[in-house]
Amino acid sequence: MNLYEDELVQRIRRDLADSYDEELELELEDRNLDDLPGSPLDTSSAQYKESRRQYFRELFRMQAELVKLQDWVVKTGHKVVILFEGRDAAGKGGVIKRITQRLNPRVCRVAALPAPNAREQTQWYFQRYVSHLPGAGEIVLFDRSWYNRAGVERVMGFCTDEQYEEFFRSVPEFEKMLVRSGIQLIKYWFSISDEEQHLRFLGRIHDPLKQWKLSPMDLESRRRWEEYTKAKEVMLERTHIDQAPWWVVQAVDKKKARLNCIHHLLGQIPYGEIEHPSIVLPPRERHDDYVRQPVSHEILVPEVY
Repeated sequence: MNLYEDELVQRIRRDLADSYDEELELELEDRNLDDLPGSPLDTSSAQYKESRRQYFRELFRMQAELVKLQDWVVKTGHKVVILFEGRDAAGKGGVIKRITQRLNPRVCRVAALPAPNAREQTQWYFQRYVSHLPGAGEIVLFDRSWYNRAGVERVMGFCTDEQYEEFFRSVPEFEKMLVRSGIQLIKYWFSISDEEQHLRFLGRIHDPLKQWKLSPMDLESRRRWEEYTKAKEVMLERTHIDQAPWWVVQAVDKKKARLNCIHHLLGQIPYGEIEHPSIVLPPRERHDDYVRQPVSHEILVPEVY
C-alpha cells in the first residue's frame, strides 16, 4: 500500500469514527470511543481525545443555547427560515442534524424537497417552496432550496436561459417579500475545496453505510466542478441582498464548520432565555380494582440482546 492509499484508508476510518461518535454521543458523552469493541480507529492519542472533548463540549453548550432559542421563538411567535446550500458532500446535512438534534420537531423542521414532478414543473417556480414556510413560532431549515435553479438546474441544463434569468430577477423580490412578511431569512453556503470533495466522495464509495448518498447526479457534479464554481460565484453576486445576505462557512473541517455555523446562527437571532414554571411530577393514581393484564408471549419482541 503506497502513502496515498494509506492516507485514504486513515481518512475513511476517521470519517467512520466521526459518524459513530455522533450517533452515540448521547450515551458516550466524554467517554473514550476506543472503549467500544470493534472501534474502527485507534483513538488513544491524547491530542485526539482532547480535540474530541473540546468539540463535544462546545457542541453540547451551543445545542443548549439552541433549545433556549427555540423557546424564545415559540414565546414570541418569531418566524425563521434558514437555507443551507453548497456542493455535494459539503456537510450541509451534518450541520442540520446537529442543529435539530435536541429540538422539538414540531417547532424546528427540515424541508428537503425532491426533484419537482411533472405538475410542479408547470407551477410558478417558488410555489412548491411556499407551502413549507413557517408559521408563527416555527423554524424551517431548507436542505437545498429555491437556489437549485442557480446551481444544479443551471449546470445540468434543467432550465432554459430565460428561466435562469427570470430566477435572478425574481428571487431578490421574493426574499424581500418574505422578510417584509415577518420571516427572518438566513442563507448559508458551505464551501469546500476540490481536494476535499474528492476525498469525501471516495469515502462514500468505500463506506457501505454512505453509498446511498452517491447518486449519478452527484458523480456528474464532480466532473463539472468548474461549472458549479462559476454558477456559485454568479449566484452569490446576484442574490446577496441587505435583507437576506449570504454567509459562507469554511467547511473543509466538518466539525469546525458545524460549530462555526451554529455559533453564527445563534448570533443572528435576538433570543433571550424564557422562564418556565417549576415542573412537579404529580402522584400516580392507584385503584384497588385495577389489575394489570399479562402480555401475550406471541406478540413480544424476542430479547436477542
